[in-house]
Amino acid sequence: MAERSFAREVEQLRIGAGEEFRGEGILAITKALLQCGVGYVGGYQGAPISHLMDVLADAQEILGELGVRYEASASEAAAAAMLAASVHYPIRGAVAFKSTVGTNVASDALANLASGGVTGGAVIIVGEDYGEGSSIMQERSHAFAMKSQIWLLDPRPNLPSIVKAVEDAFELSEASNTPVMLEVRIRCCHVHGSFIAKDNVKPPYPVARALSAPQRKTDRIVLPPAAFAHEQEKIARRWPAAVDFIRHRKLNEFFGSGGPVGIILQGGMYNGVIRALQRLGLADVYGETDVPLYVLNVTYPLIESEILEFCGDKSAVLVVEEGQPNYIEQAIGSMLYKAGERVVLRGKDVLPPAGEYTGQAMLDGVLSFLREHAADILPARHRAPNRNEDRIDVPDLSKVVPPRPPGFCTGCPERPIFAAMKLVEGELGKHQIAADIGCHLFSIMPPFEIGGTTMGFGLGPASNSAFHGGGEKRPISIIGDGGFWHNGLTSSIGNAVYNKADGVILVVDNYYSAATGGQDLLSSRADNKSKSTKHAIADAVKGIGVNWVRQIDRTYDVAKVRDTLKEALLTPEKGPKVIVASSECMLNKQRREKPILNQAVRNGERVVKPRFGVDEDVCTGDHACMRLSGCPSLSLRKLDDPLRDDPVASIDQSCVGCGNCGEVADAAVLCPSFYRADVVHNPGRFERAVARLRERLVSALQARRARRRLSFAGY
Repeated sequence: MAERSFAREVEQLRIGAGEEFRGEGILAITKALLQCGVGYVGGYQGAPISHLMDVLADAQEILGELGVRYEASASEAAAAAMLAASVHYPIRGAVAFKSTVGTNVASDALANLASGGVTGGAVIIVGEDYGEGSSIMQERSHAFAMKSQIWLLDPRPNLPSIVKAVEDAFELSEASNTPVMLEVRIRCCHVHGSFIAKDNVKPPYPVARALSAPQRKTDRIVLPPAAFAHEQEKIARRWPAAVDFIRHRKLNEFFGSGGPVGIILQGGMYNGVIRALQRLGLADVYGETDVPLYVLNVTYPLIESEILEFCGDKSAVLVVEEGQPNYIEQAIGSMLYKAGERVVLRGKDVLPPAGEYTGQAMLDGVLSFLREHAADILPARHRAPNRNEDRIDVPDLSKVVPPRPPGFCTGCPERPIFAAMKLVEGELGKHQIAADIGCHLFSIMPPFEIGGTTMGFGLGPASNSAFHGGGEKRPISIIGDGGFWHNGLTSSIGNAVYNKADGVILVVDNYYSAATGGQDLLSSRADNKSKSTKHAIADAVKGIGVNWVRQIDRTYDVAKVRDTLKEALLTPEKGPKVIVASSECMLNKQRREKPILNQAVRNGERVVKPRFGVDEDVCTGDHACMRLSGCPSLSLRKLDDPLRDDPVASIDQSCVGCGNCGEVADAAVLCPSFYRADVVHNPGRFERAVARLRERLVSALQARRARRRLSFAGY
C-alpha cells in the first residue's frame, strides 16, 4: 500500500495529440514514456523516484492496453539488468531508481550494459537526491556516467523540457547504441506545469515478438575478446555518434546574446540561475536574460565545439555545477587550456564547493561573479558589496531552538523493539550492533542510540561479519524487511549461514517497504492483484539453512521481544540466530483503517477507539517511560499543584492507541500511571445507561471526598 494513490491522475495519461497535459514532473515522465513507444518499464522505489514507481503501478491497466511490460524490480540491480532486452532487440526500455545508492547497487549491470551497447533505446531515469534534506551520502550520478561511458541528460525543470528530454534520450541511445541516463532532481520530479501531449504509441517491436523470434549477437556479449573491442568501439564510433547527434539536434540550449561574460550551467540548475538573474534585474519572468547562458541539458559528453564557441568572445565564464567533484568545470578548463583561450573560468571559487545550490547560494555566487567581471551591467545598488547596515542580523537558531533529530512515527511498531533492546542492554551489557538502511535506522538516534554502522541496503548482518570471532558476547545485526528482500537474504543471511556466523540477526518486519513509501513486498500481508505476496520471511531463512528461528507476531509485546532476544544471546546453540519481529507499519495501518472507521462513525455504527493516558496523581515525574519509548505523543505537563515542581508525563492528541508506552512501563517495571480508555462512538442504549450510572457514582464519591477534606475557610 503506497503512501498515496495516483489512480485519478493516471487517467490523464490517456489523452491524445493536441490536448493539454497538466500535472507533476513524474506524471510528465510517464506520459513521455508512453508517447515514445516504450516496450517495458521497471525500477525500484526511493526518493525522489518513489512516486514515479507508484504512478507506474497505478497505471498498469493503461500500460497493459499498450502492451507495455511493467516490473516492480527486487532491487536496482534487477531493474538495470532488465535493460538487457534492448541489447539484441530494437525494443525501447526504461528503468528508474534512486541515485547514488541505487546506481551503486546497479553498477555491475550498468557496466555490462554499457560495454556491449544496445540496439533499442535504453534509458535509466535516476532520481538525484542531493542536498541537506537528502537521506543518503552526498555523491553524484555523473561519476557513473563517466566511468561506464553512459550519456547523461540533465533537463531544465519544466514539463516541456522534461518530456523532450525523454524523447531525446531514446533517440540518442539508438543513434549511438549506448544507454542514456536521465537525471531528475527532487524539484524536477515534483515541479508542476503543462505541455501539449501527443498520442500514446504501442511498442513498434513488442516483447512478444522478441520471444517468438529470438536473436543473439556474440560480439554484444561481454566476454574476451569482445570486451576489449567494446572499449575501442565506445571511443571510435559511439562517442562521435553521440556528439554529432547532440550537436545537430541542438539538445543543449543558448539563451541571451552578446555581453562580456556568460554562464555555463547544468540544465537542472536553470531555474535557480534565471531566478538569481531576475532578482538582480538582469532577466525577466519569461527567461529573457542580459547574461548569455549555455544550458547543458546533456552534461556528458560535453560538446567541445559549442563550449569554445560560447566562450570565444567572453572575458569570463561562470560554471554552475552542483556537487563535488567539479567534473564539468575541470573538463571545460582542460578544453579552454588546450585551445589556448584566455577566458577566465570561475566556478567553485565563487559558488559553494559542496552542498545544494539554494536560491540564496545561487544569488550570492552569481552576484559575486558579476561584481568582479561585469559590474557595469549590474544595477547601481548591486555594484558594490552590501553595507553592513543593509544586512539583517539572523540569530544563531542552534542556540535557542532545540534539535529535532529524525525519529520513529507515533505508534511505530519498531519503537518497542528497541525499547526491549535497551532493557536487554541493561541486564547483559552493551553488544556490538550493526544497523541497516530503513526506518529502523532511526534507532541510532536518542533515546535508543543503538547501532554503530550502516553499510548498505540489506547489508546490516554482513557488516558484522568480522565480529564472529568467538568473543564472549554475540554481535547483533538489524535488518528490515525491505533490505531483507532487496539484498539481505543472500548477502547477509546466506552469508551468515555459509560462514557459520554465531550471531543474532533481528529482522524488523513492518509488512511494507515503509521507508520508501509503503510499497508491497514479498512478505506483505495485503492482497495485491498484480504481485505475489504473503511469503513469510521465517520460511525464507529456514530455506537457506537457518536452524534457530523465532517469529514474533506482535512487536508491542515488549516483554516477549526482550525475552526472545535474551534467549538468542544466551543459547548454547551455535550458528546464526534469526528473530523475525513483525507488526504492521502504523502509518499504513492508519491510512487503511482511519477512512473506514470515520465512515462507520458517520453511518451511525458502533466504533471503539482505544486511547491511553497518564494518571497525574500516580506519575512520579521519573520520565523513564520517555527514555525507553521516545514516542512523539509523550510529552511533559506542568501541574498546578505548588507542592510538585517536576512536570509529569502526558499523552497528547496525536496518540494512535498502540499501547507501547504502557507495555514499556510494564516490561521495565516502572510505574502504574499509564491507563487505557476506550472511546465509544455511537454507543447503544445500555452503554449510555451504564455511562450515566458511572458518572453519578463518580460524582458522589468525589463529593464525599471533598466533604472529608480539611478546610480553613472562615479563618
